[in-house]
Amino acid sequence: MYRTSPVLVSLTPQEADKLPQTMKVGISLQPSGVMDVQIKVGEKDYRKRFEKLPAVLPTDEGTVAFFANNDTLSSVRPESVTKERHITAYINRPFAVAKGYAGSLSITPTSKATSVVTVSLMNSNTRRGKDYIDKLLEMYNINANNDKNEVAQRTAEFIDERIGIISKELGSTERDLENFKRSAGITDLTSEAQIALAGNAEYEKKRVENQTQINLVMDLQRYLQGSEYEVLPSNVGLQDAGVASAIDRYNEMVSERNRLLRTSTESNPAIVNLNASIRAMRGNIQTTLDATLKGLEITRADLAREAGRYSRRISDAPTQERQFVSIARQQEIKSGLYLMLLQKREENAIVLAAIANNAKIIDEAQADGAPISPKRMTIYLAALVFGIGIPVGIIYLIGLTKFKVEGRADVEKLTSIPVIGDVPLADEKNGSIAVFENQNNLMSETFRNIRTNLQFMLENGKNVILVTSTISGEGKSFISANLAISLSLLGKKVVIVGLDIRKPGLNKVFNIPKKEHGITQFLTNPTVNLMDLVQPSDINKNLYILPGGTVPPNPTELLARDGLEKAVETLKKNFDYVILDTAPVGMVTDTLLIGRVANLSVYVCRADYTRKAEFTLINDLAENNKLPNLCIVINGLDLQKKKYGYYYGYGKYGKYYGYGKRYGYGYGYGEHKVK
Repeated sequence: MYRTSPVLVSLTPQEADKLPQTMKVGISLQPSGVMDVQIKVGEKDYRKRFEKLPAVLPTDEGTVAFFANNDTLSSVRPESVTKERHITAYINRPFAVAKGYAGSLSITPTSKATSVVTVSLMNSNTRRGKDYIDKLLEMYNINANNDKNEVAQRTAEFIDERIGIISKELGSTERDLENFKRSAGITDLTSEAQIALAGNAEYEKKRVENQTQINLVMDLQRYLQGSEYEVLPSNVGLQDAGVASAIDRYNEMVSERNRLLRTSTESNPAIVNLNASIRAMRGNIQTTLDATLKGLEITRADLAREAGRYSRRISDAPTQERQFVSIARQQEIKSGLYLMLLQKREENAIVLAAIANNAKIIDEAQADGAPISPKRMTIYLAALVFGIGIPVGIIYLIGLTKFKVEGRADVEKLTSIPVIGDVPLADEKNGSIAVFENQNNLMSETFRNIRTNLQFMLENGKNVILVTSTISGEGKSFISANLAISLSLLGKKVVIVGLDIRKPGLNKVFNIPKKEHGITQFLTNPTVNLMDLVQPSDINKNLYILPGGTVPPNPTELLARDGLEKAVETLKKNFDYVILDTAPVGMVTDTLLIGRVANLSVYVCRADYTRKAEFTLINDLAENNKLPNLCIVINGLDLQKKKYGYYYGYGKYGKYYGYGKRYGYGYGYGEHKVK
């Protein structure tokens, strides 16, 4: 909808340059003129309704302005617009847009023997492409002309400054001459005096010219002390051709540097070399000016001696005559210098006026009527190649990229830690609870097997079991809950403690409404009665739950306090088994702190989910005794797959209950869908 959209969307270049990602602007324009706007930038969403235009919508990224496109609206009859119109606009960073255009732009010479080039642009909109090329060439000519004009403009400024100074001095000298003639009544000079005066005047003129050259050299020296990369005035009347040539060369290098900086940075090797050349040339000009100034000062001394000789001849003349000649001489010299500067200014003005465009457009931008992309035959060929190659490649890659554990065999190859159970994929229709009283199904039998293995591993009086995993989504809370239920079916009093206090999940597992009551209340204030926070379960009379409670701002500090030991000791006195549902050890260090109060650690891995690389961490935990008596439970075995054929006959149990989310930055967890 380039130039045809009824609504124009605007964001200042400064604000657009700071956009973290593309801003998507959705507009629903009603026939009545009412406009609904939705702006999305990443996860941020802004919505607003406007009754009329213009309008603005402030966002965190900047203020987005909306205007009516009068050119489009004037060509459309209001009665012809009877349906709601939907418009989508995208605002990107200017640099990204420029980079995209640069990638689509092509500049190629027509032949090696000519300076004619063809400028072409690939764009989905022909009008936009033509406008871009026209504007590109227009700006190219403007920039090239500015480069050419810079030296002449600097010279004009220098000449104008000198003309102003000489004009004031000339006016003052002419007034002095007029007043002197009027007061002295001088009309003519004797021939003898004329001869002496002529010689003296000649040397005085040379002295003034010499002084003028000295002043010009000193002015250039002062100008040279300014900014390092500014052009210097040229063609100002300096008689030393070597200096003038050096200044012209210096100005060319500065102009070339400024031209390169428009499309590059200071670190460009070409610019670095050019900077070195400019500094060297600047030093050469300074040295040449110093030598020129020294020569002019020697000449000034010689001229002063000769002028003094003539002055002594005139000393016999009347004082009034000497004064008259002195004033007249100053007037003549300054007048000549003034005329010379005026001439130089006109010459410089001619140079400015004679500058022509660098590039001449031979043919206006034209759009190719036939589409250049996509090409039908190329697509057919690519479809054929990909249709055959992709399936073959996928099959090949699947065999190379099995980087996740598939079952007990993979786990036993990766670690020597004992595997105490294989849990099939749970039916998501039953929620997170898969073990029920008086039921003899595969899931119940599986947890009986795990329960038996744990009882063999636990010593008398050591009944605290920690359950963790590497990352979220492996079924840690699912295993904790059903293991606790299985133990309670033995007639043992069991309490499951939600120590994943960054993201408490037991409330959801056991449908506990009071989320503010839990172990964090005791860890924060050990004077609270811990048993008042323990809640009975409606699943089994022997099962109790101590939820995580309110999410604290300092979970690591809470778990490091002595309150955790006190809580576990209290629970051990009141229950036969204490199950600790902890945070994934691969995400946060909380579980390592909890390990000091546990007697046995159950590490949950999930088939087709846990990466084999995670066993580096698991082995490290076991080798360095970071978690006590580590054992592994494999969760989520899909019994319908051939690789789990020894479960044949039990059918598929569906998806297990897990987090469904990964940990994020800080104390919470970020979103991550598990498939």
